[in-house]
Amino acid sequence: MAELPAALAAGPIYLDYNATTPVDPRVAEAMWPYLAHWFGNPGSAHRYAEEPKRALAEARGQVADWIGAAPDEVVFTGSGSEADQLAIRGAVLAARSPRPRVITQATEHPAVLATCEALRRLHGARVTALPVDGEGLVDPDALSECLDDDVVLVSVMAANNETGALQPIAELARRSRAAGALFHCDAAQAAGKIPLDVGALGVDLLTLVGHKVYAPKGIAALYVRDGVALEPVGYGGGQERGRRAGTENVASAVAFGAAAGIADPERERITALRDELHERLVAALPGRVGLNGPVAERLPNTLNVSVDGVAGHALLAAVPGVAASTGSACHSGLRTPSPVLMAMGLSRERALGALRLSLGRWSTPQDVRAAADLLVDAVTTL
Repeated sequence: MAELPAALAAGPIYLDYNATTPVDPRVAEAMWPYLAHWFGNPGSAHRYAEEPKRALAEARGQVADWIGAAPDEVVFTGSGSEADQLAIRGAVLAARSPRPRVITQATEHPAVLATCEALRRLHGARVTALPVDGEGLVDPDALSECLDDDVVLVSVMAANNETGALQPIAELARRSRAAGALFHCDAAQAAGKIPLDVGALGVDLLTLVGHKVYAPKGIAALYVRDGVALEPVGYGGGQERGRRAGTENVASAVAFGAAAGIADPERERITALRDELHERLVAALPGRVGLNGPVAERLPNTLNVSVDGVAGHALLAAVPGVAASTGSACHSGLRTPSPVLMAMGLSRERALGALRLSLGRWSTPQDVRAAADLLVDAVTTL
């Protein structure tokens, strides 16, 4: 196991890796020279630019190799939300269709849903959100029924950030492209947890995010298949092959490249820890723990459960020794259940009771056992 980040040494048990990951010390070490010494603008023509320019190219190549792409197909962005917007807005506007139509799914990330809504509001695009089943999965036949000549783009995430549900991306992409539509996949949660190859998936556009794979926040990337036209989100100096203006964030790009170079899904180890955590909760709270999402077709690190009779936010508040998440939000003192779980057909009570426990690089058996004990004790008290 890699060196433990100092930030995790004295804090609560961290089970919120789907929200963000600590920066791997090896990644921090790789980026430091580009903060402290190599300050030059990679777009300049003098000696101070040489090392930043070389490092940026190397980082682009590392990210490209990670997903089976060519370096020229990788566009660095400032966030996953920006990458999603560049992909979706960029593809729709570049198509210059008089009646553009976009297809997505009901449990998509807000960055995708909000971009689709903006296209509807500002550009007259028609948006179709496919339903999901009780496990949060899209039926490829439902997509096929919606495909017509007006569909410019289909956007479906690889893995849901709350439940970990893994969509059948290769099949969805195949059907979309056969109908003449581009296919975008937000792989922010999947990257680093399961293998990703853009050729095998058959996607045209793929979003990757640094802070989900042990790099800093503020750096992401969009894979753009060679030949795909995109209208830029930002205009200016022509950086990133004209797709994303602005002086490049060399240090963070180097960090992302380093993170891609050491990415290891650790699927067997992480899956075993996730399942042990689930089994301990089920054994200690018989008949009260419900799994939200697929049993098998989900990320190896993600466990989303509801405990009968206990609200997720109340449970977390009672366990300060565990850092985790719920899918609910609080508005004016009222709790709103997770839209993802509601779209799956779960009851309001079960959705409000949901708790997302996500593991990662520094999760240990000791963490799992201690977290299970703390959660069970809190449920008993509540």
